[in-house]
Amino acid sequence: MSDEFNYDIEDSNAPPSKDDAIKKYLAFKSDDLIFGIIVENVIEIITNHSITLLPRVPNYIKGIINLRGQIIPIIDIRLRMHKTGNQQVSESCIVIIEVTGITIGILVDEMLQVFDIDTQLIAAPSKNQPFVNGLIHLADDTIMFCLDCELLIDSH
Repeated sequence: MSDEFNYDIEDSNAPPSKDDAIKKYLAFKSDDLIFGIIVENVIEIITNHSITLLPRVPNYIKGIINLRGQIIPIIDIRLRMHKTGNQQVSESCIVIIEVTGITIGILVDEMLQVFDIDTQLIAAPSKNQPFVNGLIHLADDTIMFCLDCELLIDSH
């Protein structure tokens, strides 16, 4: 993982901030783009986990993992967005998310950090951005695409 990643996911259970317009987003890289997921949906981040391949599933489903007795499907976010598949670089990891009672893992290239995002500054995405419900300009003029976790869950 990147040296910039310095957030303990377990701290995400802290009481919500007084300013409801500020949300925490976990940022990661995939295909040289930066994506963010609302921290409330993140259960944990795992590395070096063996993925069991499954026959006759869509190509973006890499397989399943057994995480402490729970079987979790793993999605390659690159393939889900019609890009070239993850090359399993040394920084790649799996972000385990839960939305509406469903748990999945997302294979990502590299973890970055957690950002406090003013939700009022999130711009609407273009119509051809699947699974993205907004975008935000970060301090260094980088654009972060905000993933719609519910759509990822509903569509897998």
